[in-house]
Amino acid sequence: MQNISIIMPYYRKINSVNRAIKSVINQSYKKFELIIVYDDNILDDYHKIINFIGDNKKIKIIKNKRNVGAGQSRNIGIKESKNSIVTFIDSDDTWHPQNLSKQLNFLNKNNHNFIFCGYKKIFKKKSIKVKIKSKYLSYNDLLKSCEIGLSTVMIKKKIINNNLFTNLKTQEDFAAWLKITKKHNAFFLNEILVNWYDTKNSLSSNFFQKLFDAYKVFYIHQNFSLIKSFYYLIILSFNSIQRKF
Repeated sequence: MQNISIIMPYYRKINSVNRAIKSVINQSYKKFELIIVYDDNILDDYHKIINFIGDNKKIKIIKNKRNVGAGQSRNIGIKESKNSIVTFIDSDDTWHPQNLSKQLNFLNKNNHNFIFCGYKKIFKKKSIKVKIKSKYLSYNDLLKSCEIGLSTVMIKKKIINNNLFTNLKTQEDFAAWLKITKKHNAFFLNEILVNWYDTKNSLSSNFFQKLFDAYKVFYIHQNFSLIKSFYYLIILSFNSIQRKF
């Protein structure tokens, strides 16, 4: 049985982090380590998280010396991870109890390097299922529409280069998936195994911040021209809005 490293960055999500941790602890597949990267100079929440996890040997907490953001915190978690397979979960998301077992089986059965599954976006008055119709997404597919949720991926560590994630406030995962899919397609497991929650003051819910950062992904990280960057930004934004209805 393979061991899996799970990376969770944390910054002021105390109302949801216990729910996220519990969904990891309750996985049917038990061969994992959970690395929580605490990215806040204020330690009030740190002590609350310590009290919640108790003496659980599967969970390790790393305290950043300063706030570096979610992307860089994930890079730190990857470097500290011990295992050949890496997954990520945000501190306000949750997993289905069989998420790890089903994804690992899909990864191994098909000898894939990079996979993701469907997820449910949960708002106050409605929920939306996010899935794709194709079996995989290529680099060119992702340029037009990023349907890979951060907490839905499983990756073989051997294909991850140093500093996979950028220091963008949002869209750092989008930039990471583009980096990987230049060499490895992202294969889709057609099941809803993750819940994403629309939380108050969440950067991932801030449309204008995401728009600005998506432009940076194209212009800076993909080295596209100004016109080409705006072209893909319009397509990406249109497809993103479509998924909300």
